[in-house]
Order: sequence, then structure tokens, then C-alpha cells
Amino acid sequence: MFPPIQTVSTGCVVAIVGFFSSFPIVLKGLDAVGATAEQAASGLMFAALSMGITGLLLALWTRQPVSVAWSTPGAALLAITPIAAGAGFSEAVFGFAVAGALTLLSGFWRPLSRLMTSIPPALAHAMLAGVLLSLCIVPFQAMAETPQSAIPIVATWFVAGLINRLLAVPAAVIAALLVVGGATGFDIPLTGGVVTAPVLVIPEPNLAAIVNIGLPLFLVTMATQNVPGIAVLRSFGYTPEPRPLLAAVGGASILSAPFGAPATCLAAITAAMCANPESHPDPKQRYWSAVMAGGVYCLFGLFAATITAVAAAAPPMVLGTLAGLALIGVFTNSAHAALSDEAHRDAAAITFLTTASGMALFGLSAAVWGLILGGAVYAIKARMRKP
Repeated sequence: MFPPIQTVSTGCVVAIVGFFSSFPIVLKGLDAVGATAEQAASGLMFAALSMGITGLLLALWTRQPVSVAWSTPGAALLAITPIAAGAGFSEAVFGFAVAGALTLLSGFWRPLSRLMTSIPPALAHAMLAGVLLSLCIVPFQAMAETPQSAIPIVATWFVAGLINRLLAVPAAVIAALLVVGGATGFDIPLTGGVVTAPVLVIPEPNLAAIVNIGLPLFLVTMATQNVPGIAVLRSFGYTPEPRPLLAAVGGASILSAPFGAPATCLAAITAAMCANPESHPDPKQRYWSAVMAGGVYCLFGLFAATITAVAAAAPPMVLGTLAGLALIGVFTNSAHAALSDEAHRDAAAITFLTTASGMALFGLSAAVWGLILGGAVYAIKARMRKP
């Protein structure tokens, strides 16, 4: 059986939006936790292969438009969580594997999934907003420091967003490519070859990697990707069983982690693109859009070394500008969700500000402290409100 042509085109658009809207964030996150250029290219490739293969198989198995992604919020978390001095990328990879193992476990063990969902949504969104703040201000810092590079990218993003919000970041990527081409004379050496070579990194167990990378990566991915991804599918009338989906993305995360991929998760935005009537008038045919998107993700992943080489040749702050622009929408939604409930606003504000401060104390990262301090305020205020 051949997929309907409409789902083929939808799948291609989904993959283009999903990949090019967030690959700068993945590269920035991998660089922050110590990946070399070759390891970052391998990580980007296996992140794309992992979400492509997993999404393709889940869509075929469930006959539902289950869309899979890499964890963009998780990559943003990595970008502000540099590893400790002396620690290597192998410790970060161990943290990736831990996050994947916890996701896999949540698919089989109900108490863990219930514990995860017991975290107040306002605090989870506040933590994510705090993580994103320092990244989202980079485009505006870049307009002052490197205006010749940043202003064309920001202007393209803004104008394209007025026409179609989903095309804003891909359009900014094209503008960034032109900026890089102008700065290098369109002569970018591909030292690692056109097709990406896998780089195996043996995970090195470390408690700090569990606390500062594994647990926060698991929490932010579950709260902002996996749970909303299932909710999106249900909003379009599909009824997927959550536990097999969580087990699948968790297992994929474990398998891809030794090659540098941070986290594979259920998608929300691209799931909506696959599940809505524009994908196909017949709801029973829409799963083909997710299948096609998975195949195109795999194709993009094979050429991750080329993408990484272009990013490495970019003028200062270009990659940060792209990453910041791609995250503005996520930041807006998270900040609104965190602060909209007046009863929990103080706790959310504490979580947001603590996380955004970048503080590190007793070996714990700012994101962890944000949840601890915000959670304490949340619990105290909840107790005070009781009669």
C-alpha cells in the first residue's frame, strides 16, 4: 500500500519544521556539555535517526499519527548546564541514558509516572522558562554586538512569522546560511565528510550527571513533551495507550545515548501537524504523515556532519541567535502557564528566578534548586490555604 500523496507532502513539511526549527539548540546543548565537533555531529545524527525510526515504527504499529521528536526543552536545559570542571562528555552521556531509563521505567511502572505527574505544572513550566530565558535574550544581545550577522536573521524570522508562524525559524535558518556563506565565501571545509560517521562514547557513571542532567532532562522532557504529545493526539480523537509510547521513546533514548543523542520523546507541535485534517481528510490515513516525517528525519540525520560543519564556520553568535529565536515561542507559552494561576504565582516566580540565575550550590544545578525552592514555597502556601 502506498501512502496518499497529501500525507507525503505533509510528512516532508513536518520533518523540515521539526528538524530545522531546533537543530541549533541541540548543537548548542551538546557543545555546553563537552562534546567535540565529531561527537556533536554524531549526537545530532543519532537524535534524528532515533526520532525518525521510532516515529516511523510507532505510527505503523498504532496506525495513529504518533509523532516523535528530540527534546528541544531538554537540549535547552543542557545549554545552560555545563558539566563540572574535569568531567567529560562521557558523564553527560550517562545522564542522557539515565533520563531514557527513567522514561522507559515510567512506561512500565505506574508509581513513577504518577510521581512525575504530581509535580505542579506551574513549577515545571517555570523551570523551563527559567532555563530558556538566558537563551532567548541572545538574539537581542547579538543585534548589538554583531549587527551585521544578527539583524538579517532576526528580521527574516520576524517577517516570515507574520506570514506563517511555522515557517519563521526555517526562514531564519536560510538567512543564517546566507550570512555564513557571505562570511566564508561559500567555502566551508567538510573535514568529517558529507555523510556523518558515528562516534561511540562509553557512558561514565557519575552521581552529578544523574542529579544535574539525568533527572532534570527526564522531568522537563516528560512535562513539556511526552505528556502534551499524548494530549495533542487525544484532542484530535485518537486514543493511544501512553505506556507503550513512553517505553518506546525511553528505549530509543537509551540506545542512542552512547552515540551522543540527548533524548527522544513524543512530539506535540509536529503531532498536531500530522493529526489535523490538513494532513488528510480521512483520520485513518493521517498516520502516513508521521511515517513519512520519520523517513525524512532519518535522511537529515545522515548529513548531520555537513550541518555541524556549517554551524562551526558561522560567525560569532549566529548559532545562539538561531537557537534563541527558535525558543521564543516555547518561552512565551511556558512563562504564561507558570504565572497565570495567581495561587501558585509566588512559587512559580521563585522557581523561574532561581533557575534563570544559574546558581550552583552543593553540586546541584540551578534547575534542580529552582524545583526545590519553588516546591518548598508551593507546599508552605498550600498548607497555609487549608482551613
